[in-house]
Amino acid sequence: MDTRASDAVDPNRWGDVDLRHHGDVDAVPGLLDFAVNVRGDGPPDWLAARLASAVPTLGRYPSEQAERAAREQVAARHGRDPDEVLLLGGGAEGFAMLPRLGPRLAALIHPSFTEPEYALREARVPVTQVLLAPPYRLSGAAVPDAADLVVLGNPTNPTSTLHPAADVLALRRHGRLLVVDEAFGDAVPGEPESLAGRSLPDVLVLRSLTKTFALAGLRCGYALGAPDVLARMQKGRAHWPLGSLQLEAIRACSEADAVAWADREARQIEVERAEMLRLLAAAGVEVVGPARAPFLLLRVPDGELVRKKLQEKGIAVRRGDTFPGLDPNHIRVAVRAAEPARALVTALTEVLA
Repeated sequence: MDTRASDAVDPNRWGDVDLRHHGDVDAVPGLLDFAVNVRGDGPPDWLAARLASAVPTLGRYPSEQAERAAREQVAARHGRDPDEVLLLGGGAEGFAMLPRLGPRLAALIHPSFTEPEYALREARVPVTQVLLAPPYRLSGAAVPDAADLVVLGNPTNPTSTLHPAADVLALRRHGRLLVVDEAFGDAVPGEPESLAGRSLPDVLVLRSLTKTFALAGLRCGYALGAPDVLARMQKGRAHWPLGSLQLEAIRACSEADAVAWADREARQIEVERAEMLRLLAAAGVEVVGPARAPFLLLRVPDGELVRKKLQEKGIAVRRGDTFPGLDPNHIRVAVRAAEPARALVTALTEVLA
């Protein structure tokens, strides 16, 4: 266990790990992008039209009524009370708010998204990394009893592991807040292991709308949790924290038709993922663990050279060694349609040969 947050000179890094390296850095313009887990190049036509219709409102400040309407729609989508909803400028904003909860010891279950660890270390919160071994199941998570804040992803980025809800809830303890990053929750058909619909005083769920709906440039998400927890998180937050288009997008993406659309996309992702797995297996490329998210974790020999050669062939993949618990021979690839998937596997086959 390492709790020396106060000793960290640069919170961007911990040891050899760059906590603020994300896939957009690997996705150099002009390359075939397998590095970023966003579905498509932009929002679907129906959502783009909805946002365009809201452009004339930009001359006015975002209203309390618009914010309330968006929270009510999110609440209805998950069967929660509107007071259990906090709208966010992307799920990552929720991680930046975690230090305001005043944890004494935060446990980060890895490999996983590193932004919450960065936020906590930057605020000098004592942190311990709980490293899981393949196949990255929670049954092996040695979380210290003293940890009063535990953060994990479900499904987990980058391992593509989907934890059973019962295993996640088994981490609850008296006096502990459990934070579940469900940024890719809507990419799993039916969301069977999601805790978003459970009103629990000690569970905070963070959701993102930027992945499935291709809104990475607009920054849209929300938190679901006990009203007192949400109130502590947003203490000192700037006025008008979200713009009018963000509020409109969150509301639109939480309506019944949009939820049904996202579920159809999730089922298409399943089809595409199965085809990618078939292609990779035929090429002899190792996929680490069972995958349920819109990305795959691969292990290849001499991973740094493989990434460089793939880039020379016009393909961007996400390096894995910036995730605690992984090494340079891990790479993450987004699930894509059959044609780009074949291009990736062909290039991988050539590089590995």
